Amino acid sequence: MPINVFQQSRQKLTLYYSLIMAVFLIVLIIVVHQSMEWSMESEQARELVDTAGRIAGGQEYLMQHPELLEDADDWRMESSDRLFFYVFDNEGEPVNFSRASEQLEPFVLDVIGKWNTDPGEVDVVTDYSRRRQSRIMMTSQPMMADGEQVATVYVGKDVTAMYNGLEKATYSLAGLAVLALALAAGVGHVLAGEAIVPLIEAYEKQRQFAADASHELRTPLSVVMASADLLDNDPSITSPFLKQVIGDVRDEVKKMTKLVSDLLFVARSDNQALKLKRSKIDVAAAADQTIRLMQPLADKKQISLLREGEAALVAKLDEQKIKQLLLILVDNAVKYTMEGGKVTVRVLLLAAGKIRIEVEDTGIGISKEDKTKIFDRFFRVDKARSREMGGNGLGLAIAQEIVTLHGGTINVESELGKGTKFIVTVKG
Repeated sequence: MPINVFQQSRQKLTLYYSLIMAVFLIVLIIVVHQSMEWSMESEQARELVDTAGRIAGGQEYLMQHPELLEDADDWRMESSDRLFFYVFDNEGEPVNFSRASEQLEPFVLDVIGKWNTDPGEVDVVTDYSRRRQSRIMMTSQPMMADGEQVATVYVGKDVTAMYNGLEKATYSLAGLAVLALALAAGVGHVLAGEAIVPLIEAYEKQRQFAADASHELRTPLSVVMASADLLDNDPSITSPFLKQVIGDVRDEVKKMTKLVSDLLFVARSDNQALKLKRSKIDVAAAADQTIRLMQPLADKKQISLLREGEAALVAKLDEQKIKQLLLILVDNAVKYTMEGGKVTVRVLLLAAGKIRIEVEDTGIGISKEDKTKIFDRFFRVDKARSREMGGNGLGLAIAQEIVTLHGGTINVESELGKGTKFIVTVKG
């Protein structure tokens, strides 16, 4: 499981790095797009304003010297590439023009008819009525004669191709950004792997030490326990003080033995040395046996231990590990249930041959924040109470490992002050 944790950490680091890069690239694309658009529009706007000023000045001069025009048709100017203008008098009659393209002119005239932008200001208008959108940039300038406005010059430019080019450039930039993001994600994954190598090595050393220490401590603890039993049964020792000391030693050795066994289980799990020895067992009978074992502790706290569900339920599971799982869950339930409470163990047969084991108590409950942590190693909900009762924070981690080995799931339902229910589902 820890190897999976390291892999998940590597994936998370890669994901976070990729998200940061994605945000950076998106911001960069937006900034570059806006910059190019602003640069293009500002240059085109300056050109239009200058052109409008020149045309307005030229038209004013022609109106003041009509003798320069031999024919009214000479007022019509030839259109230039994408640039056009229209001059309308105060009555809306055309005075002069350099027409837009035949396809674009109806749209241009419609824009002029609705024009309400201040003189000298530039506006970009888009025609959405066609399959292929058209954009024009337009400005207006008044024509003055004797201090009064006699006509208005509308100067525009077809900027569709420019915006299309800008759009293509942005798409190209986005494509390059995607490639850069993929490359960055790959590099990030490699760097994340390199970053956690020291962590994996440190963890492996710690795991090996825990396994070796746990294995080496089993023998001396067994010797100490045997010696304590001999002393406890020695009739020559009659002092109540010595009897108390021997009893305390036995209790502490039991706690140490349990801790060493749990550490050895965890170490073997990390080393993938745990193997299932499946055989046909009666899960209901195993639950009954666990209740009998825990009954003395429950009686001390006046807790009711109940068994519900199937009277007999045979399944092909690892007997030793299922019993260990039941003992962990029932032991936790009894420990964290107040005096006069109730603990219920249910063994149920579900569809498709699945077995459901429930251990429900009326204890102190688990907060929402702690629900996601209770299966972490060495995590204890109530640390002071756990120490007082001899808990080491490995029980539920071992329970989850046992369930995982059987290909099942373990879930918890709990509410502070109202109790907890552990639900185990395995396939028999």
